[in-house]
Amino acid sequence: MTALTRIGCGVLLACAALVAQAQSKTTPPENIQLQRQEIAKGDPSRWYQEDATSTAQMRTLRKEIGAALAEANIACKKGPASERDACLKEARATYQQDMANAPQILAQNQK
Repeated sequence: MTALTRIGCGVLLACAALVAQAQSKTTPPENIQLQRQEIAKGDPSRWYQEDATSTAQMRTLRKEIGAALAEANIACKKGPASERDACLKEARATYQQDMANAPQILAQNQK
């Protein structure tokens, strides 16, 4: 597992914790069947191809940070209305912080 992948997993785990607080079930039912079909096919080969350049690594990191934001937003919208605004605000703040720190995260993982 590359350092960039570990960071991406860490970002996703942090967002998953936020999601778990907002609501325990976030995957839309229509996506569950699609996910099961994809899992049955096995891992895509692209998962095992490392990003060759720092530009590609940065692109992957930013994509993972954006995916974490999307998951957090879904969880916030499914949560109680009284907590929704605070949850969305926290998700956006986490996204902005992660994006601002992306170059440092990438540099740390290239060591």
